[in-house]
Amino acid sequence: MMDLLVSLLSSPTTVIGVVFLLLVLYLSSASKDLWKDPPGPRPLPLLGNLLQLDPKRPYKALCELSKSYGPVFTVYFGIQKVVVLAGYKTVKEALINNAEEFGDRDISPIFQDMNQGHGILFANGESWKEMRRFALTTLRDFGMGKRIAEEKILEECDYLIQGLEKHQGNPVDMAKPLNYATSNIISSIVYGSRFDYDDPRFRNLVSRANETIRFTGYPLIHLYNMFPRLFKWTKYRKIILKNVEMTIRDEKELVKHLKETLNPSVCRGFVDCYLIKKKKEEDSCVKETHFNEQNLLYSVSNLFAAGTDTTATTLRWALLLMAKYPHIQDKVHEELAKVIGGRQVRVDDRKNLPYIDAVIHEVQRLASIVPMSIPHKTNRDVTFHGYFIKKGTTVIPLLASVLYDENEWESPYTFNPHHFLSKEGKFIKKDAFLPFSAGRRACLGESLAKMELFLFFTSLLQRFHFTPPPGVSEEELDLTPALGFVIPPSPHELCAVSLQ
Repeated sequence: MMDLLVSLLSSPTTVIGVVFLLLVLYLSSASKDLWKDPPGPRPLPLLGNLLQLDPKRPYKALCELSKSYGPVFTVYFGIQKVVVLAGYKTVKEALINNAEEFGDRDISPIFQDMNQGHGILFANGESWKEMRRFALTTLRDFGMGKRIAEEKILEECDYLIQGLEKHQGNPVDMAKPLNYATSNIISSIVYGSRFDYDDPRFRNLVSRANETIRFTGYPLIHLYNMFPRLFKWTKYRKIILKNVEMTIRDEKELVKHLKETLNPSVCRGFVDCYLIKKKKEEDSCVKETHFNEQNLLYSVSNLFAAGTDTTATTLRWALLLMAKYPHIQDKVHEELAKVIGGRQVRVDDRKNLPYIDAVIHEVQRLASIVPMSIPHKTNRDVTFHGYFIKKGTTVIPLLASVLYDENEWESPYTFNPHHFLSKEGKFIKKDAFLPFSAGRRACLGESLAKMELFLFFTSLLQRFHFTPPPGVSEEELDLTPALGFVIPPSPHELCAVSLQ
Protein backbone atom coordinates (compact mmCIF):
# COMPACT_ATOMS: atom_id res chain seq x y z
CA MET A 1 0.00 0.00 0.00
CA MET A 2 2.84 2.35 0.91
CA ASP A 3 4.56 1.57 -2.38
CA LEU A 4 1.35 2.36 -4.24
CA LEU A 5 0.97 5.70 -2.43
CA VAL A 6 4.57 6.67 -3.16
CA SER A 7 4.06 5.70 -6.80
CA LEU A 8 0.94 7.84 -7.10
CA LEU A 9 2.47 10.90 -5.44
CA SER A 10 5.52 10.66 -7.69
CA SER A 11 3.29 11.54 -10.64
CA PRO A 12 2.99 15.32 -11.17
CA THR A 13 -0.52 14.92 -12.57
CA THR A 14 -1.66 13.04 -9.49
CA VAL A 15 -0.11 15.57 -7.13
CA ILE A 16 -1.90 18.43 -8.90
CA GLY A 17 -5.14 16.46 -8.75
CA VAL A 18 -4.79 15.82 -5.03
CA VAL A 19 -3.98 19.47 -4.32
CA PHE A 20 -6.97 20.58 -6.40
CA LEU A 21 -9.27 18.17 -4.56
CA LEU A 22 -8.06 19.40 -1.19
CA LEU A 23 -8.55 22.99 -2.31
CA VAL A 24 -12.13 22.27 -3.43
CA LEU A 25 -12.88 20.58 -0.11
CA TYR A 26 -11.44 23.53 1.80
CA LEU A 27 -13.34 26.13 -0.21
CA SER A 28 -16.60 24.22 0.04
CA SER A 29 -16.29 24.07 3.81
CA ALA A 30 -15.22 27.71 4.04
CA SER A 31 -17.98 28.86 1.68
CA LYS A 32 -20.57 28.27 4.39
CA ASP A 33 -19.06 31.24 6.20
CA LEU A 34 -17.84 33.15 3.15
CA TRP A 35 -21.17 33.16 1.30
CA LYS A 36 -23.63 33.19 4.18
CA ASP A 37 -26.80 35.27 3.94
CA PRO A 38 -27.68 37.86 6.55
CA PRO A 39 -29.75 36.27 9.34
CA GLY A 40 -33.44 36.86 9.78
CA PRO A 41 -36.74 35.38 10.90
CA ARG A 42 -37.80 32.15 9.22
CA PRO A 43 -40.13 32.95 6.28
CA LEU A 44 -43.34 31.10 5.52
CA PRO A 45 -44.00 29.78 2.00
CA LEU A 46 -45.41 32.54 -0.23
CA LEU A 47 -46.17 34.84 2.73
CA GLY A 48 -42.56 35.28 3.75
CA ASN A 49 -42.43 37.32 6.98
CA LEU A 50 -45.66 39.24 6.43
CA LEU A 51 -47.18 37.97 9.67
CA GLN A 52 -44.29 39.53 11.59
CA LEU A 53 -44.65 42.94 9.92
CA ASP A 54 -47.31 45.54 10.68
CA PRO A 55 -48.65 46.32 7.17
CA LYS A 56 -49.54 49.86 8.28
CA ARG A 57 -46.18 50.67 9.86
CA PRO A 58 -43.65 48.06 8.72
CA TYR A 59 -40.71 50.28 9.72
CA LYS A 60 -41.54 49.80 13.42
CA ALA A 61 -41.46 46.01 13.11
CA LEU A 62 -38.17 46.20 11.18
CA CYS A 63 -36.62 48.32 13.95
CA GLU A 64 -37.67 45.67 16.47
CA LEU A 65 -36.32 42.82 14.33
CA SER A 66 -32.94 44.56 14.16
CA LYS A 67 -32.66 44.17 17.93
CA SER A 68 -32.87 40.38 17.51
CA TYR A 69 -30.96 39.85 14.26
CA GLY A 70 -28.44 42.68 14.20
CA PRO A 71 -27.79 45.66 11.91
CA VAL A 72 -27.83 43.60 8.69
CA PHE A 73 -30.67 41.10 8.37
CA THR A 74 -32.99 39.47 5.85
CA VAL A 75 -36.77 39.54 5.65
CA TYR A 76 -39.11 38.32 2.96
CA PHE A 77 -41.89 40.55 1.67
CA GLY A 78 -43.90 37.68 0.27
CA ILE A 79 -41.43 35.87 -1.96
CA GLN A 80 -39.19 38.93 -2.35
CA LYS A 81 -35.95 38.78 -0.42
CA VAL A 82 -35.04 42.09 1.24
CA VAL A 83 -31.89 42.98 3.15
CA VAL A 84 -32.44 45.60 5.86
CA LEU A 85 -29.68 47.90 7.10
CA ALA A 86 -30.24 49.29 10.60
CA GLY A 87 -28.42 51.84 12.72
CA TYR A 88 -26.32 54.86 11.81
CA LYS A 89 -22.94 53.16 11.40
CA THR A 90 -24.30 50.41 9.14
CA VAL A 91 -26.38 52.70 6.93
CA LYS A 92 -23.50 55.14 6.56
CA GLU A 93 -21.06 52.35 5.69
CA ALA A 94 -23.38 51.05 2.98
CA LEU A 95 -24.59 54.30 1.40
CA ILE A 96 -21.37 56.32 1.66
CA ASN A 97 -18.43 53.92 1.95
CA ASN A 98 -20.02 51.44 -0.49
CA ALA A 99 -22.02 53.98 -2.48
CA GLU A 100 -21.48 52.31 -5.86
CA GLU A 101 -22.51 48.81 -4.77
CA PHE A 102 -25.69 50.00 -3.02
CA GLY A 103 -26.39 52.85 -5.44
CA ASP A 104 -29.16 51.51 -7.68
CA ARG A 105 -32.84 52.14 -7.05
CA ASP A 106 -35.19 49.22 -6.42
CA ILE A 107 -38.26 50.08 -8.47
CA SER A 108 -41.37 48.42 -7.08
CA PRO A 109 -44.28 47.56 -9.39
CA ILE A 110 -46.33 50.63 -8.39
CA PHE A 111 -43.45 53.03 -9.09
CA GLN A 112 -42.72 51.26 -12.36
CA ASP A 113 -46.38 51.71 -13.29
CA MET A 114 -46.18 55.39 -12.39
CA ASN A 115 -42.85 56.35 -13.98
CA GLN A 116 -42.18 53.74 -16.70
CA GLY A 117 -38.46 53.92 -15.92
CA HIS A 118 -38.31 57.65 -16.71
CA GLY A 119 -37.50 60.66 -14.57
CA ILE A 120 -35.20 61.14 -11.59
CA LEU A 121 -36.49 59.23 -8.57
CA PHE A 122 -37.41 55.82 -9.96
CA ALA A 123 -34.90 55.12 -12.71
CA ASN A 124 -31.47 53.57 -13.08
CA GLY A 125 -28.60 53.51 -15.55
CA GLU A 126 -27.46 56.24 -17.88
CA SER A 127 -30.89 57.87 -18.16
CA TRP A 128 -31.03 58.39 -14.38
CA LYS A 129 -27.46 59.69 -14.26
CA GLU A 130 -28.16 62.22 -17.01
CA MET A 131 -31.44 63.41 -15.48
CA ARG A 132 -30.06 63.71 -11.94
CA ARG A 133 -26.92 65.53 -13.11
CA PHE A 134 -28.99 67.93 -15.21
CA ALA A 135 -31.51 68.51 -12.41
CA LEU A 136 -28.78 69.23 -9.84
CA THR A 137 -27.03 71.69 -12.15
CA THR A 138 -30.24 73.44 -13.13
CA LEU A 139 -31.60 73.67 -9.59
CA ARG A 140 -28.31 75.21 -8.45
CA ASP A 141 -28.45 77.68 -11.33
CA PHE A 142 -31.90 78.76 -10.15
CA GLY A 143 -30.68 79.45 -6.68
CA MET A 144 -31.21 76.24 -4.74
CA GLY A 145 -29.64 77.18 -1.42
CA LYS A 146 -28.77 80.68 -2.65
CA ARG A 147 -30.13 84.21 -2.32
CA ILE A 148 -32.43 83.98 -5.36
CA ALA A 149 -34.28 81.05 -3.77
CA GLU A 150 -34.40 82.92 -0.46
CA GLU A 151 -36.31 85.76 -2.10
CA LYS A 152 -38.84 83.34 -3.61
CA ILE A 153 -39.42 81.69 -0.23
CA LEU A 154 -39.79 84.99 1.63
CA GLU A 155 -42.31 86.16 -0.96
CA GLU A 156 -44.26 82.95 -0.48
CA CYS A 157 -44.11 83.37 3.31
CA ASP A 158 -46.08 86.61 2.90
CA TYR A 159 -48.80 84.85 0.87
CA LEU A 160 -48.99 82.05 3.44
CA ILE A 161 -49.22 84.47 6.38
CA GLN A 162 -51.95 86.48 4.64
CA GLY A 163 -53.94 83.30 4.10
CA LEU A 164 -53.67 82.26 7.75
CA GLU A 165 -54.58 85.74 9.01
CA LYS A 166 -57.94 85.43 7.24
CA HIS A 167 -58.91 82.68 9.70
CA GLN A 168 -58.55 85.21 12.57
CA GLY A 169 -57.22 82.66 15.04
CA ASN A 170 -59.96 80.10 14.39
CA PRO A 171 -59.06 76.39 13.98
CA VAL A 172 -57.61 75.49 10.58
CA ASP A 173 -56.19 72.35 8.99
CA MET A 174 -52.65 73.43 8.11
CA ALA A 175 -52.17 70.76 5.42
CA LYS A 176 -53.45 72.69 2.40
CA PRO A 177 -51.91 76.10 3.14
CA LEU A 178 -48.50 74.55 3.78
CA ASN A 179 -48.74 72.32 0.72
CA TYR A 180 -49.65 75.27 -1.51
CA ALA A 181 -46.80 77.36 -0.13
CA THR A 182 -44.07 74.72 -0.49
CA SER A 183 -45.42 73.63 -3.86
CA ASN A 184 -45.10 77.18 -5.16
CA ILE A 185 -41.39 77.21 -4.35
CA ILE A 186 -40.65 74.18 -6.53
CA SER A 187 -43.15 75.46 -9.14
CA SER A 188 -41.30 78.77 -9.44
CA ILE A 189 -38.06 76.87 -9.99
CA VAL A 190 -39.51 74.29 -12.39
CA TYR A 191 -41.94 76.46 -14.38
CA GLY A 192 -40.47 79.89 -13.73
CA SER A 193 -43.50 81.28 -11.89
CA ARG A 194 -45.73 80.61 -8.90
CA PHE A 195 -49.46 79.84 -8.94
CA ASP A 196 -52.31 81.59 -7.20
CA TYR A 197 -53.68 79.48 -4.34
CA ASP A 198 -57.13 79.59 -5.94
CA ASP A 199 -55.90 78.35 -9.35
CA PRO A 200 -57.97 75.18 -10.02
CA ARG A 201 -55.21 73.44 -11.99
CA PHE A 202 -52.67 74.17 -9.26
CA ARG A 203 -54.97 72.92 -6.52
CA ASN A 204 -55.59 69.72 -8.47
CA LEU A 205 -51.88 69.17 -9.10
CA VAL A 206 -51.14 69.53 -5.38
CA SER A 207 -54.12 67.41 -4.30
CA ARG A 208 -53.23 64.58 -6.69
CA ALA A 209 -49.56 64.63 -5.65
CA ASN A 210 -50.50 64.42 -1.96
CA GLU A 211 -53.05 61.67 -2.53
CA THR A 212 -50.68 59.61 -4.66
CA ILE A 213 -47.84 59.80 -2.13
CA ARG A 214 -50.26 58.85 0.65
CA PHE A 215 -51.75 55.87 -1.20
CA THR A 216 -48.37 54.43 -2.20
CA GLY A 217 -47.81 53.75 1.51
CA TYR A 218 -51.11 51.91 2.03
CA PRO A 219 -51.14 48.18 2.95
CA LEU A 220 -52.97 47.15 -0.25
CA ILE A 221 -50.28 48.83 -2.35
CA HIS A 222 -47.61 46.99 -0.32
CA LEU A 223 -49.44 43.76 -1.21
CA TYR A 224 -49.60 44.77 -4.86
CA ASN A 225 -45.84 45.33 -4.86
CA MET A 226 -45.33 41.83 -3.42
CA PHE A 227 -47.95 40.06 -5.54
CA PRO A 228 -48.59 42.30 -8.58
CA ARG A 229 -50.70 39.75 -10.47
CA LEU A 230 -52.97 39.02 -7.50
CA PHE A 231 -53.52 42.60 -6.34
CA LYS A 232 -53.56 44.47 -9.63
CA TRP A 233 -57.25 45.16 -9.06
CA THR A 234 -56.86 47.28 -5.90
CA LYS A 235 -58.73 50.59 -6.11
CA TYR A 236 -55.77 52.52 -4.76
CA ARG A 237 -53.63 51.44 -7.71
CA LYS A 238 -56.35 52.59 -10.09
CA ILE A 239 -56.60 55.97 -8.34
CA ILE A 240 -52.82 56.40 -8.40
CA LEU A 241 -52.58 55.66 -12.12
CA LYS A 242 -55.51 57.97 -12.87
CA ASN A 243 -53.78 60.71 -10.87
CA VAL A 244 -50.57 60.19 -12.83
CA GLU A 245 -52.46 60.32 -16.13
CA MET A 246 -54.19 63.58 -15.23
CA THR A 247 -51.00 65.14 -13.88
CA ILE A 248 -49.08 64.30 -17.06
CA ARG A 249 -51.92 65.85 -19.07
CA ASP A 250 -51.72 69.08 -17.05
CA GLU A 251 -47.95 69.13 -17.31
CA LYS A 252 -48.12 68.77 -21.08
CA GLU A 253 -50.30 71.88 -21.26
CA LEU A 254 -47.95 73.86 -19.01
CA VAL A 255 -44.91 72.72 -21.00
CA LYS A 256 -46.67 73.55 -24.26
CA HIS A 257 -47.25 77.13 -23.11
CA LEU A 258 -43.62 77.48 -22.02
CA LYS A 259 -42.43 76.06 -25.32
CA GLU A 260 -44.54 78.53 -27.28
CA THR A 261 -43.09 81.47 -25.31
CA LEU A 262 -39.54 80.10 -25.08
CA ASN A 263 -36.63 82.52 -25.47
CA PRO A 264 -33.40 80.48 -25.92
CA SER A 265 -31.34 83.28 -24.42
CA VAL A 266 -33.37 83.43 -21.18
CA CYS A 267 -34.19 80.42 -18.97
CA ARG A 268 -37.20 81.03 -16.75
CA GLY A 269 -36.95 77.65 -15.01
CA PHE A 270 -36.10 73.97 -15.22
CA VAL A 271 -38.48 73.30 -18.12
CA ASP A 272 -36.96 76.07 -20.26
CA CYS A 273 -33.44 74.75 -19.63
CA TYR A 274 -34.56 71.24 -20.51
CA LEU A 275 -36.25 72.33 -23.74
CA ILE A 276 -33.14 74.26 -24.82
CA LYS A 277 -30.89 71.28 -24.01
CA LYS A 278 -33.24 68.94 -25.88
CA LYS A 279 -33.19 71.21 -28.96
CA LYS A 280 -29.38 71.39 -28.93
CA GLU A 281 -29.08 67.61 -28.83
CA GLU A 282 -31.59 67.23 -31.67
CA ASP A 283 -29.75 69.83 -33.77
CA SER A 284 -26.46 68.03 -33.09
CA CYS A 285 -28.04 64.73 -34.15
CA VAL A 286 -27.14 63.02 -30.87
CA LYS A 287 -28.23 59.43 -31.47
CA GLU A 288 -28.85 58.17 -27.92
CA THR A 289 -30.05 61.28 -26.12
CA HIS A 290 -31.98 60.90 -22.89
CA PHE A 291 -33.45 64.36 -23.27
CA ASN A 292 -36.86 63.31 -24.53
CA GLU A 293 -40.41 64.33 -23.69
CA GLN A 294 -41.00 61.37 -21.36
CA ASN A 295 -37.99 62.19 -19.18
CA LEU A 296 -39.05 65.84 -19.08
CA LEU A 297 -42.61 65.12 -17.96
CA TYR A 298 -41.68 62.51 -15.36
CA SER A 299 -38.76 64.56 -14.03
CA VAL A 300 -41.08 67.53 -13.58
CA SER A 301 -43.61 65.27 -11.87
CA ASN A 302 -40.93 63.86 -9.55
CA LEU A 303 -39.63 67.31 -8.62
CA PHE A 304 -43.12 68.72 -8.06
CA ALA A 305 -44.30 65.86 -5.83
CA ALA A 306 -41.09 65.53 -3.83
CA GLY A 307 -40.70 69.28 -3.46
CA THR A 308 -44.26 69.67 -2.22
CA ASP A 309 -45.07 66.84 0.14
CA THR A 310 -41.89 66.28 2.16
CA THR A 311 -41.30 69.89 3.20
CA ALA A 312 -44.98 70.58 3.89
CA THR A 313 -45.25 67.39 5.96
CA THR A 314 -42.23 68.39 8.05
CA LEU A 315 -43.71 71.85 8.65
CA ARG A 316 -47.02 70.28 9.72
CA TRP A 317 -45.11 68.24 12.31
CA ALA A 318 -43.21 71.35 13.41
CA LEU A 319 -46.33 73.40 14.08
CA LEU A 320 -48.11 70.49 15.77
CA LEU A 321 -45.12 69.98 18.08
CA MET A 322 -45.06 73.69 18.91
CA ALA A 323 -48.70 73.50 19.97
CA LYS A 324 -48.03 70.28 21.86
CA TYR A 325 -45.05 71.71 23.76
CA PRO A 326 -45.82 75.41 24.41
CA HIS A 327 -42.76 75.85 26.65
CA ILE A 328 -40.57 75.07 23.62
CA GLN A 329 -42.64 77.39 21.44
CA ASP A 330 -42.16 80.14 24.05
CA LYS A 331 -38.38 79.73 23.81
CA VAL A 332 -38.63 80.00 20.00
CA HIS A 333 -40.61 83.25 20.33
CA GLU A 334 -38.13 84.54 22.88
CA GLU A 335 -35.10 83.88 20.66
CA LEU A 336 -36.81 85.46 17.65
CA ALA A 337 -37.73 88.56 19.62
CA LYS A 338 -34.24 88.89 21.07
CA VAL A 339 -32.25 88.32 17.85
CA ILE A 340 -34.59 89.43 15.03
CA GLY A 341 -37.13 91.76 16.57
CA GLY A 342 -39.70 92.92 14.03
CA ARG A 343 -37.60 92.70 10.87
CA GLN A 344 -37.75 89.95 8.24
CA VAL A 345 -35.77 86.81 9.06
CA ARG A 346 -32.99 85.96 6.59
CA VAL A 347 -31.05 82.76 5.97
CA ASP A 348 -27.91 84.37 7.39
CA ASP A 349 -29.70 84.69 10.73
CA ARG A 350 -29.63 80.93 11.26
CA LYS A 351 -26.17 81.01 12.87
CA ASN A 352 -27.49 83.45 15.48
CA LEU A 353 -30.61 81.36 16.22
CA PRO A 354 -29.12 78.14 17.66
CA TYR A 355 -32.20 77.11 19.62
CA ILE A 356 -34.50 77.47 16.62
CA ASP A 357 -32.00 75.60 14.45
CA ALA A 358 -31.99 72.79 17.01
CA VAL A 359 -35.80 72.72 17.14
CA ILE A 360 -36.07 72.36 13.35
CA HIS A 361 -33.48 69.58 13.28
CA GLU A 362 -35.24 67.79 16.14
CA VAL A 363 -38.57 68.00 14.29
CA GLN A 364 -36.98 66.31 11.28
CA ARG A 365 -35.36 63.66 13.46
CA LEU A 366 -38.43 62.75 15.50
CA ALA A 367 -40.89 62.96 12.59
CA SER A 368 -38.73 60.65 10.43
CA ILE A 369 -41.13 61.23 7.53
CA VAL A 370 -39.50 58.69 5.17
CA PRO A 371 -38.66 55.97 7.72
CA MET A 372 -37.70 53.26 5.22
CA SER A 373 -36.05 55.62 2.75
CA ILE A 374 -36.74 54.72 -0.88
CA PRO A 375 -35.44 51.16 -1.31
CA HIS A 376 -32.08 50.60 -2.97
CA LYS A 377 -30.80 47.65 -4.99
CA THR A 378 -27.32 46.17 -5.24
CA ASN A 379 -25.84 46.56 -8.72
CA ARG A 380 -23.23 43.84 -8.16
CA ASP A 381 -22.47 40.99 -5.76
CA VAL A 382 -21.16 42.44 -2.50
CA THR A 383 -19.83 41.08 0.78
CA PHE A 384 -20.95 43.39 3.58
CA HIS A 385 -20.42 42.87 7.31
CA GLY A 386 -19.32 39.33 6.50
CA TYR A 387 -22.55 38.53 4.63
CA PHE A 388 -22.97 37.84 0.94
CA ILE A 389 -25.58 40.04 -0.79
CA LYS A 390 -26.31 39.04 -4.36
CA LYS A 391 -26.55 41.48 -7.25
CA GLY A 392 -30.12 42.74 -7.70
CA THR A 393 -31.11 42.32 -4.03
CA THR A 394 -33.54 44.87 -2.62
CA VAL A 395 -31.96 46.83 0.24
CA ILE A 396 -33.79 49.01 2.75
CA PRO A 397 -31.66 51.63 4.54
CA LEU A 398 -33.87 51.92 7.63
CA LEU A 399 -33.65 55.66 8.26
CA ALA A 400 -35.94 55.43 11.29
CA SER A 401 -33.33 53.23 12.97
CA VAL A 402 -30.71 55.92 12.28
CA LEU A 403 -32.80 58.82 13.57
CA TYR A 404 -33.82 56.77 16.64
CA ASP A 405 -30.46 55.05 17.14
CA GLU A 406 -30.06 54.61 20.90
CA ASN A 407 -26.29 54.75 20.54
CA GLU A 408 -26.46 58.18 18.92
CA TRP A 409 -29.32 60.01 20.67
CA GLU A 410 -29.77 60.63 24.38
CA SER A 411 -33.57 60.30 24.33
CA PRO A 412 -34.43 59.03 20.84
CA TYR A 413 -38.21 58.70 21.32
CA THR A 414 -38.90 62.11 22.84
CA PHE A 415 -38.93 65.63 21.39
CA ASN A 416 -35.69 67.02 22.71
CA PRO A 417 -34.03 69.98 20.91
CA HIS A 418 -31.04 69.60 23.24
CA HIS A 419 -29.93 66.71 21.03
CA PHE A 420 -28.50 69.49 18.85
CA LEU A 421 -27.28 71.90 21.53
CA SER A 422 -24.06 72.04 23.49
CA LYS A 423 -24.01 72.75 27.22
CA GLU A 424 -23.30 76.38 26.29
CA GLY A 425 -26.42 76.52 24.10
CA LYS A 426 -24.59 76.47 20.78
CA PHE A 427 -25.91 74.46 17.84
CA ILE A 428 -23.98 71.24 17.17
CA LYS A 429 -24.17 69.04 14.10
CA LYS A 430 -24.80 65.33 14.51
CA ASP A 431 -23.44 62.79 12.03
CA ALA A 432 -26.44 60.53 12.63
CA PHE A 433 -28.84 63.21 11.37
CA LEU A 434 -29.75 61.66 8.01
CA PRO A 435 -33.37 62.60 7.19
CA PHE A 436 -32.38 63.20 3.56
CA SER A 437 -30.61 59.82 3.32
CA ALA A 438 -27.01 59.76 2.03
CA GLY A 439 -24.80 58.74 -0.87
CA ARG A 440 -25.68 58.63 -4.55
CA ARG A 441 -29.42 58.63 -3.92
CA ALA A 442 -29.57 61.34 -1.28
CA CYS A 443 -32.33 63.92 -1.74
CA LEU A 444 -31.20 66.29 -4.51
CA GLY A 445 -33.30 69.12 -3.06
CA GLU A 446 -31.73 68.94 0.41
CA SER A 447 -30.29 72.47 0.47
CA LEU A 448 -33.55 73.96 -0.83
CA ALA A 449 -35.60 72.01 1.74
CA LYS A 450 -33.36 73.21 4.59
CA MET A 451 -33.79 76.81 3.49
CA GLU A 452 -37.57 76.42 3.18
CA LEU A 453 -37.93 74.81 6.60
CA PHE A 454 -35.94 77.56 8.29
CA LEU A 455 -37.61 80.52 6.57
CA PHE A 456 -41.19 79.20 6.68
CA PHE A 457 -40.89 78.11 10.32
CA THR A 458 -39.31 81.31 11.60
CA SER A 459 -41.62 83.56 9.56
CA LEU A 460 -44.70 81.76 10.90
CA LEU A 461 -43.49 81.73 14.52
CA GLN A 462 -42.55 85.39 14.26
CA ARG A 463 -46.16 86.21 13.39
CA PHE A 464 -48.27 83.57 15.18
CA HIS A 465 -48.62 81.55 18.35
CA PHE A 466 -49.95 78.07 17.55
CA THR A 467 -52.42 76.47 19.95
CA PRO A 468 -54.84 73.51 20.01
CA PRO A 469 -58.45 74.24 19.06
CA PRO A 470 -60.75 75.44 21.86
CA GLY A 471 -61.65 72.61 24.20
CA VAL A 472 -58.55 70.57 23.30
CA SER A 473 -55.59 70.48 25.69
CA GLU A 474 -51.93 70.16 24.68
CA GLU A 475 -51.94 66.65 26.15
CA GLU A 476 -54.82 65.66 23.86
CA LEU A 477 -52.98 66.60 20.66
CA ASP A 478 -52.28 63.31 18.91
CA LEU A 479 -48.73 62.62 17.71
CA THR A 480 -49.67 59.27 16.16
CA PRO A 481 -48.39 59.27 12.58
CA ALA A 482 -50.86 58.69 9.76
CA LEU A 483 -50.35 56.28 6.88
CA GLY A 484 -48.42 57.15 3.75
CA PHE A 485 -45.20 56.69 1.84
CA VAL A 486 -44.22 60.01 3.43
CA ILE A 487 -45.46 59.92 7.04
CA PRO A 488 -47.65 62.90 8.03
CA PRO A 489 -49.24 63.55 11.42
CA SER A 490 -52.81 62.40 11.94
CA PRO A 491 -55.43 64.90 10.68
CA HIS A 492 -55.78 67.81 13.08
CA GLU A 493 -56.54 71.52 13.32
CA LEU A 494 -54.57 74.29 14.99
CA CYS A 495 -55.25 77.92 15.82
CA ALA A 496 -52.76 80.45 14.43
CA VAL A 497 -53.15 83.30 16.92
CA SER A 498 -51.64 86.57 15.73
CA LEU A 499 -48.90 88.02 17.92
CA GLN A 500 -49.45 91.53 16.58
